[in-house]
Amino acid sequence: MDRLLVLVRHGQSEWNLKNLFTGWKDPGLTEQGVSEAKNAGEQLRDLKLQFDIAFTSDLSRAQKTLALILEEIGQQDLETVRNQALNERDYGDLTGMNKDEAREKFGEEQVHIWRRSFDVPPPGGESLKMTAERVLPYYRDEILPKVLGGTRTIVAAHGNSLRALIMELEGLTPEQILKRELGTGTPIIYRLDEEGKVVSVQDLAA
Repeated sequence: MDRLLVLVRHGQSEWNLKNLFTGWKDPGLTEQGVSEAKNAGEQLRDLKLQFDIAFTSDLSRAQKTLALILEEIGQQDLETVRNQALNERDYGDLTGMNKDEAREKFGEEQVHIWRRSFDVPPPGGESLKMTAERVLPYYRDEILPKVLGGTRTIVAAHGNSLRALIMELEGLTPEQILKRELGTGTPIIYRLDEEGKVVSVQDLAA
């Protein structure tokens, strides 16, 4: 049985390009982001991968990335489940702020702590720990059982919601996952055993 799980971060968004904290705001993809999503689909098509179900967040940049991928692999009508459990980390009061301006306002060290600590949230927002606390129950209850049953699954989401999943899949520590950079529009292909442990992983950015 092929227990296939593919994770892909959305293509570059307009706010990625402007270096803004995005969180739950909903900017569209840039031309580069559209190109990244199409390229992800081409990579999956070249590997002859097909899917039985897709999961994505409640945000359009992830949904559009998924739609472009499915178009490239000829599966535009694939069953797709959208849920805000897979949304990006909420950056609270930092949302919409330029990252350089945030450093000027709050100090380099404080912004670094908010961005790169596991359990310290920005004002009004979520830490990575809090993000994981909504992502992982959804994964365990809704996504993993399908993968274990042989349902070939693709998840299009966000840097931090995917970090939570990768932390779980690869058994990483908070320190390790915080150092993990995820390229926009780059699929990571996992195959799992019957207990949900990773048998193989292929990062198409490598």
